[in-house]
Amino acid sequence: MALLEIFDPKAAPRPIGIDLGTTNSLVARVRDGKPVVIADCNAEKLVPSVVHYDPRGRVIVGADAQRLAVDFPRETIVSVKRFMGRGADDPETRRLGTYEFVEPKTPEEAKSVRFKVQGRAVTPVEVSAEILRVLRSLAEDELRSVGGAVITVPAYFDDAQRQATKDAGKLAGLDVLRLLNEPTAAALAYGLENQKNGLFAVYDLGGGTFDVTILLLDDGVFQVRSTGGDSALGGDDMDRALAERLLQDLGVAAENRPRELVRLALDTARKIKHGLTENDRVEAEIEVPGGTRKLAVTRDEFEALIKPIVERTGVACRRALRDAGVSAEELDGVILVGGSTRVPYVRQYVEKLFGKPPLCDLDPEEVVALGAAIQADILAGTKERADEVLLLDVLPLSLGLETMGGVVEKILPRNTTIPAGARQTFTTYADNQTGFDLHIVQGERELATDCRSLARFVLKGIPPMPAGLARLEVTFRVDADGLLSVTAKELTTGVEQKVEVKPSYGLTDEEVEAMLMAALDHGEEDLEKRQLIEARVEAERVVLATKKALVADADLLEGDEERARIDEALAGLEEAIRGTRAPIIRGRTEVLDEVTHGWAGRRMDRAIARAIAGKDVTSIESTVAKARGVEAHLAEHAGHNAPDGGASGTGS
Repeated sequence: MALLEIFDPKAAPRPIGIDLGTTNSLVARVRDGKPVVIADCNAEKLVPSVVHYDPRGRVIVGADAQRLAVDFPRETIVSVKRFMGRGADDPETRRLGTYEFVEPKTPEEAKSVRFKVQGRAVTPVEVSAEILRVLRSLAEDELRSVGGAVITVPAYFDDAQRQATKDAGKLAGLDVLRLLNEPTAAALAYGLENQKNGLFAVYDLGGGTFDVTILLLDDGVFQVRSTGGDSALGGDDMDRALAERLLQDLGVAAENRPRELVRLALDTARKIKHGLTENDRVEAEIEVPGGTRKLAVTRDEFEALIKPIVERTGVACRRALRDAGVSAEELDGVILVGGSTRVPYVRQYVEKLFGKPPLCDLDPEEVVALGAAIQADILAGTKERADEVLLLDVLPLSLGLETMGGVVEKILPRNTTIPAGARQTFTTYADNQTGFDLHIVQGERELATDCRSLARFVLKGIPPMPAGLARLEVTFRVDADGLLSVTAKELTTGVEQKVEVKPSYGLTDEEVEAMLMAALDHGEEDLEKRQLIEARVEAERVVLATKKALVADADLLEGDEERARIDEALAGLEEAIRGTRAPIIRGRTEVLDEVTHGWAGRRMDRAIARAIAGKDVTSIESTVAKARGVEAHLAEHAGHNAPDGGASGTGS
């Protein structure tokens, strides 16, 4: 293990792997040949996938945003991954969250969810990009220079959701090398970390999505045999089921629930769920109009609530086994992925379903990010890894064309190994037909109306011919990211057209490009605005704390001279806050810190004296130790004038 890693300014940028999760997100890299998750300065590896938009224009991401969700449920976007690639009229959209949506005015706008926050519309792509920016910043803190990124997606994400994820990465300033299916990433981490060979099922139950993949690991060859799942099933549904129970216990009618109370119930439900992982009974307090109520939930009660949710995963698992042509008895192991697999009932259900205890060697919340880092390392050209690994992924859903009568002709069936291509020849239905209207769809249903529409385009310029004489050759090609391109060619005339299938989920290429150009054009201006906002917020916090202390502990001031210095520093800082220069605000904040330093020490001494009054020696030692810890913490952070959570809002 390397004891010291020296930064080489001439070294090539380092690739990273990102697990963009529903509940939490992580970023990992390969160090000394081993994948490791990058932690922030507080040694926290998980970044909550929560984004808060405040009235000042700040965007707060991570743990700090999570703390604001209860008080500001409309302005704090939680579990945005479940909205990726979904339209405004999608039933799942309206079922999720406590948000206010912008009502679509045109059919084009209806294809996208748009959150209304602080008077503006924000898409899931933009929200996801904020999370990815924080992860990129974490990686840059450690690596200095970040290269390409592999971002993981649920195996059952459709084309629109994949494209949305890729555009979010682009908007965050990342060079997206590949989108990698989460179960495949987990298998990649297991295969290299533990050198396991055999036939495995990967059971991936995250916060908002469920995937199951059957794959064969054979000396570095990772061949996906089948995949399945549900992109709208996960731990969030467990939280909702428990939150509904809590609200009923509180006697709050469904039609009379404030958004703030719903958000609080969901957060309380999540805490109870986590507590029941280790305990048979958990008590919680919840604030309601009129006071605080205590609630208790047992593990048996919780398991009864989530049983229908967990059993829904069994349907996809049995179908995946059938598609792969294997039985549960033939599997060499079951790999658990996703934070929701920590729930004891989930592990019991998996063991019963597959007939064997699941593998938990690697942290289920980290394993996907570790696999993504390995894949990024391979794609970046690490020769030893490129020689070790061959990754064969598959299509999660069939791709095809609508033919006469609205029937779907599948060109590339699901579970086709990718990259892949296929072609099929069609002919005209009517005499003198001069064009073909091509409708590309995705799904397993037989009728186009029951499948997801991906794109439409028209091939024109065909000379009039009797029905059946024209020959239209349609070629589907899917790249390593699972994204589709379609070519249509009339063979007798050579007329040809090609389309890159980028489904409309709310942001056009022009809109994405405009956002990127705006970020470049206004980069310095935006940075200055952000620094000014952060300096003001921190200064206002210091001013308020100082004024409160002057009321409580004015008797500890050493005469009028010390009070005058503090008043002068306070007035100077308040004047700077009204200005527009961040360096002056930061400088005057430091001045106030200096002139109050001695007084702060005397206040600390008084607090300790009050705390130890009347206590025995043991408890006094404990109190003093805690006080010293607080003092050390304050000293460590002295001069850090960014608001709580740091400039990026990650808890750094």
